[in-house]
Amino acid sequence: MGLRLYNTATRRKEEFRPLDPENVRMYVCGPTVYDRAHIGNARPVVVFDVLFRLLRHLYGPDHVTYVRNFTDVDDKINARAREMQAKGDGCSMVEIIRALTDETIEWYHADMDALGALRPTYEPRATDYIGQMVAMIGRLIDKRHAYAAEGHVLFDVGSYTEYGQLARRNLDEMRAGARVEVAPYKRDPMDFVLWKPSADDEPGWDSPWGRGRPGWHIECSAMSLELLGESFDIHGGGIDLAFPHHENEIAQSRCACPEGRFAQVWMHNGFLQVEGEKMSKSLGNFFTVQDLLAKGVPGEVIRLSLLMTHYRKPLDWTRDRVREATMRLANWQNALDGIEYLAAARRQAGVQLAVSQAAVEALSDDLNTKRFLDHCDGLTAENSYDSLVQLYLDLQLLGFDENKMRNAHFASAGVGRSQPGVSSPKIAFKISELLEERQMARQRKDWSRADEIRDRLAAAGVRLMDSPSTPTDWELGPDFDPAKLESLK
Repeated sequence: MGLRLYNTATRRKEEFRPLDPENVRMYVCGPTVYDRAHIGNARPVVVFDVLFRLLRHLYGPDHVTYVRNFTDVDDKINARAREMQAKGDGCSMVEIIRALTDETIEWYHADMDALGALRPTYEPRATDYIGQMVAMIGRLIDKRHAYAAEGHVLFDVGSYTEYGQLARRNLDEMRAGARVEVAPYKRDPMDFVLWKPSADDEPGWDSPWGRGRPGWHIECSAMSLELLGESFDIHGGGIDLAFPHHENEIAQSRCACPEGRFAQVWMHNGFLQVEGEKMSKSLGNFFTVQDLLAKGVPGEVIRLSLLMTHYRKPLDWTRDRVREATMRLANWQNALDGIEYLAAARRQAGVQLAVSQAAVEALSDDLNTKRFLDHCDGLTAENSYDSLVQLYLDLQLLGFDENKMRNAHFASAGVGRSQPGVSSPKIAFKISELLEERQMARQRKDWSRADEIRDRLAAAGVRLMDSPSTPTDWELGPDFDPAKLESLK
């Protein structure tokens, strides 16, 4: 069976035929770098990391080019820099923004590395491609698909007859439903910004239309053109980007380069919510990848939690999901104890070891990770040397390394955190879920519930160590009683 992927543009699964099997090309929209990546940001990273690994397996590591950008010029970044100035940072806006974006990119790399994600082939920063953006905007003006007005340049959506096809939206209906106040310099309420003026203290670049900065949509079009060409294979991102971002990318790229067709396949992962609700700071259910790692949730557990639901479906992040992923990883790790040495011995003896066809076929069915995980559970249950060697090999295709799983197992069990007596992940995660509930109660200012959880943990022999700057740490006292802990709700 060949690789089949669901194409958002056609609303069906299609056999994947790369434009050039010697250079399979994929672009995925990356983060705007002004803060820590939250768990919703992590989902597309993990999803398209799996696709990247699969493509490398099918076509060879040297024949796949993966680009994921960093947006490091944006109004949100400017706003964060102004907040930092207001709090006393004496540097200029430009200096603050550079330091902020540099630090945020380092955080992002550390967090995504912890989730086992491979680095893309290229990670372009938008500010390094301003010249290419200016050139593309100029080309759109020359082709009468864009116009300059009051220091801005806008794309003329009416000039592109296919506008709205990706998201299945009618342009006339969108115009009629537009409720946002339309800028006076726009010819059409749906026209979108390609270039806009910058204030004196904001980052800006010289252009034929005055000193300014690019709009968000033109960034990805210019960088993908430069690094992947006028036509490439796959464009990915979260479903929230399908409109207007990806729709606008298509319009400006195809109009600037009519001889190309931009992306052949469009892939989008579904939304993520937390305990049945939209993730929101006001609800107290907003957390970053670093929040989870600091609470002792290993990156391997986070990765598996994100892969247990098919990428196109909505994902509900729950404590039960994290518990299930923890137990599943622990089960695999226990089964694989010592198997890496057996695999190495077989290789040394000349035995050819390879990822199973069943594993490849599961992922080749539009990244059917549920089918893949069921296959891995079946190998575990079979519990023969042959099946466990195969499990060891197949899990690597999904991005799980046996050594990292062992570390995740130990971390979940509290090893290395001065918590003697924690012999299973069940105890650690029972405590972690209660601490998470306590933190959410404190954010809601439900002090009675927060104090109740603290007191009941103390009664079970769990000592809490609160800190104003780091997540609550804990340890098991000499009076720890697992039965009392298990009874807590």
